Amino acid sequence: MDDINPIYHNPFGVAFQWKRNTLKDVRKIQIVFRDTGLLLTRNELEKFQKNIECTMNSNTPCADCNQHDTCRSLLLDTPAPQITLAMNLTELNAVQDLVEGTLFQLNLDTYLNKMCNGQDD
Repeated sequence: MDDINPIYHNPFGVAFQWKRNTLKDVRKIQIVFRDTGLLLTRNELEKFQKNIECTMNSNTPCADCNQHDTCRSLLLDTPAPQITLAMNLTELNAVQDLVEGTLFQLNLDTYLNKMCNGQDD
């Protein structure tokens, strides 16, 4: 934990920023869930949030399927156009919470830094 600044976590995953600027860009946010890690800028994270909303709004479970909560039939586009994640509804809800919680914390930190220090981080 010495190499990272935790931002947000839930039972499904974690979001953090790297402290050192060795191979990783310290301004990017690392999101890790399931067996996936995404290193994203804030803009990419916001785009990912919109992709999650689109997936939630445009996909309905199969009509006669009893396994729609566990079936990985939902395809979630990532900010990298070459990568799409197959998820079930439970995972999609969890990754939505992870991304929204991360963005909330980043925005809160920015606001508090402006109010307390008179500057933007």
